[in-house]
Amino acid sequence: MKFLFDLLPVLLFFAAYKFAGASPDASHELVLRVLGDNISASQAPILVATAVAIVATIGQVLWLIARGRKVEVMLWISLGIIVVFGGATIYLHDATFIKWKPTVLYWMFALTLGVSALFLKRNLIRKLMQPQMELPDAIWSRLNASWIGFFVVMGILNLYVAYTYSEETWVDFKLYGGMGLMFLFVLAQGFMLSRHIEEKNS
Repeated sequence: MKFLFDLLPVLLFFAAYKFAGASPDASHELVLRVLGDNISASQAPILVATAVAIVATIGQVLWLIARGRKVEVMLWISLGIIVVFGGATIYLHDATFIKWKPTVLYWMFALTLGVSALFLKRNLIRKLMQPQMELPDAIWSRLNASWIGFFVVMGILNLYVAYTYSEETWVDFKLYGGMGLMFLFVLAQGFMLSRHIEEKNS
């Protein structure tokens, strides 16, 4: 359930982009009415989708606050990035900023994990997962490093797709590619961790 909650802005971004693309006249008229003239019909889907993603992320934070739940640091970071980069896309009518948003977010995650481990001596992956399992210190360090590497690679891959393929292909990759690669990475991590857990229990 939490996974779907975290993924909500991406799902709504994807759905809004596809819906706006399927109704080009209506979406173009909407953005002209809200943002003014000098916007082409081809720009409408990404502008609509970006606005929806911003509202969805703000809604996540407000919903958690209203229910008295803690807003995780990563969600605050995600909110700040989508507001800045999404806002720039809407204000300047330039999709470049929203295309950079996933990369900046991935690299912020990698930087946070790396700085915490190197300078604060805190393994955030260990802190997150230790209530569920016990592992040797070396394995926790390797796990943290693998997540840093994954986020760095995902950031690079996002830019490659964004600048090599069409906007629609990038939107598809943002959902299917991002989810698929994340699933495969987590699955590989699960196999690795299960081996160490079995060795400990044997």
